[in-house]
Amino acid sequence: MDIKMLQPVKVLSSHDLVQSVRDILRSEHKKRPFIVMDEFLTKNPQVKELLAVLPEYELFTKIVPDPPASLIIEGAKALTTYAADVIIAIGGGSCLDAAKGMGLYAKNQGRLADYFDPEAELKKGVLMVSIPTTAGTGSELSNALVVTDESTAQKKAILTPAAMSDYAVLVPELTVSLPKRQTIASGLDAFSHAAEGYLSRLATPMTDAICEKIMFLLVNYLPRAVADGTDLKARERVLSAASLAGWMLNNAGTNLGHSTAHILGAKYHLVHGEAVAYALPGVLELVNESMPTKVKEIGKILGVEFALDDTPAIVLQKTRAAYCHFRDELVDLHPFSDYQLAKAELLTNVDAILHERFAQNTPVELTPKKVTRFLCEFG
Repeated sequence: MDIKMLQPVKVLSSHDLVQSVRDILRSEHKKRPFIVMDEFLTKNPQVKELLAVLPEYELFTKIVPDPPASLIIEGAKALTTYAADVIIAIGGGSCLDAAKGMGLYAKNQGRLADYFDPEAELKKGVLMVSIPTTAGTGSELSNALVVTDESTAQKKAILTPAAMSDYAVLVPELTVSLPKRQTIASGLDAFSHAAEGYLSRLATPMTDAICEKIMFLLVNYLPRAVADGTDLKARERVLSAASLAGWMLNNAGTNLGHSTAHILGAKYHLVHGEAVAYALPGVLELVNESMPTKVKEIGKILGVEFALDDTPAIVLQKTRAAYCHFRDELVDLHPFSDYQLAKAELLTNVDAILHERFAQNTPVELTPKKVTRFLCEFG
């Protein structure tokens, strides 16, 4: 059976980090937490309060963006040495991904590079509690983690049910201090998760309904969260949307947009959420030939009013324009030209993008010519 809507993670929406974590530890009878988080979070008031009430714990704060395999192995060894019975990850996508990788490696050992094989049979490690401080990757509800393969300098995904968190704790107050640029990038990443899942070969009527709601929430609340980071209602709605988008990664996947971000991000250090946002207009154009109705629905979510006689080409033009207005004006993403990457340089990546694992979910037959045209319009 090809089950598309499995969601095993227990989700707590809360305004009290300390009580939520204590409740989980008590109910699961766990006493030796291994806490993975960014160093700067040790100064967060709620996190400081949490650490103060825990009778014992081991702290790992060496998290870096796009975590390399060596960092995950180092953390796994520390986890094993401490004999932890639960991992608590507090942070952004890189932190949550790294913590999930540590749990996997501590349990499965071997070569981490072998975990990239879709056929790899991996066992789940100790209990995993994910607490996001950004609203974008949705790692707390996804079965994926992205690791930098140091042998190739490429960002690669590990996809396995064994990577699923057991609990996700959503505390919008933890996202209030997120800087504007990170709020923009993470929010647009979540929008791309939903849009690419909606425009994926793996999409189903059930995933479509959820992806539509995710995009609706982000269109209506992400600009508010960017304009006023203390708007708790906006932060809460964006956080919920991002988590749901992470869930959709398990069920509908992503497509060429994320393949492009993985290849270009690792090579040129593009911020992931920005890269997928630069890619989405090109994705819309590519899939319009096979999914014109869905492109039109995205346009409606973005506020476009279509005429009855609008052709698919006109619908695409209006939808692209509406997304770019949302991305560049309402959310205020900085222009791709700031990266100072020449088109000729981007085109050296056609083959790598074409063969990246998520590209196959794009609902059109991809060719070097199509990917070349797509990269010529990137940004």
